[in-house]
Order: sequence, then structure tokens, then C-alpha cells
Amino acid sequence: MASLGSWREILQSAIQNHKHLKHSQHLQLATVRADGRPANRTLVFRGFVDGTDKLQFTTDSRSQKTEEMKHCPFGEICYYFTETWEQFRLNGILDLIGSTEVDPSKKILREKAWFDSSPRSRASFASPHPGYPKSSEFEQPQLDPSQGAIDTFCVLTLDPKEVDYYDAKKGHRIMFKFLDEQDGNSIWSKQEVYP
Repeated sequence: MASLGSWREILQSAIQNHKHLKHSQHLQLATVRADGRPANRTLVFRGFVDGTDKLQFTTDSRSQKTEEMKHCPFGEICYYFTETWEQFRLNGILDLIGSTEVDPSKKILREKAWFDSSPRSRASFASPHPGYPKSSEFEQPQLDPSQGAIDTFCVLTLDPKEVDYYDAKKGHRIMFKFLDEQDGNSIWSKQEVYP
């Protein structure tokens, strides 16, 4: 099992300190479009993948970000916590776990994420193609609550390689960088830097 970077404990503490605020689970994900331009959107943090530092989200297989990941598998998320003035920027490798996944552990992760989602969230994956013009004729389909994940449902993970933590109240900033895997453990460096 990987040893968890100390940035994770700081992030989990910030999330815990803000749990009374609904937006504390929301963050921004930046990717790169095929034409080199940036793309940014808000996602809901769905927890860490068990035993790892990977952050987990859900997404629709038809969304633009899935196409962007085919061009460039790197992304950066940004969290900002309003009460403690803490910012986290996590840069790493994105992985999309969809309906054609063959890795058994990833298939289990996807199915668990589906059943952990609310009925309303599940229904959104049965909606028409994201970004297409609306039609007045569309009726939201009813999903069987016992049915497994539908084809458009994906789990998206970010495997951090750099974490930039800034505490604006205290005026200090720490850079964490992933160095290597040794004997199944993740090795991270930690360096305080000027804000």
C-alpha cells in the first residue's frame, strides 16, 4: 500500500473544517484541448481511491473532457477553502474508467461509484448528449435502482504528481512533489517556498 503524502492530511483537514459548506466538495479541473487552449470546469470530489492518493470524480463519457484527455492525459485541479483561505493545486495524470474497462479493480471502483451516487445524479447520465441543443420533447428516463452503471457513466481519477499548497492567512506555501515508488510506497518531497 502506498504511503500517503502529507499534503493529503492537510487537504482532508481543510475539507473537514469546511464540511458545513456545500461547496467544500467542489473544485475546478483544468485540461488541455486538442488545439492547445485550456478548458476548465467544476467537479464534485467523490473521495480518494482506497489505499492511494488518487482523487475520484464521476463524469459522462460524452463530455468534452473525455476527448481532451485522449489528446493530453494531464490535468490540474484547484481547491479554494473560503473560511481558512487555503488553496490546493494538484497536478497529475488523469484516468478515465468507463464501460469498456477490463481491469477488474477499476470495474469494481466504477460500479461502487455508481451505487454511491444519488438517483438524481444517476439519471443525469441517461440525459441527452451534453452540449447538444435542447429539445422540448425529451422526457427523463426512469432508471431501475438495482441496475448497474449505464454506458455513459465514468469514474475519473487524478493521480497527483505535484501539489502546491498555499495558506493565505499564515502567508506560507509548500510544494510537494512525487519522487518515486519504492517497495510499493510513494515517496514525496516537501519544500517550503515563498508565496
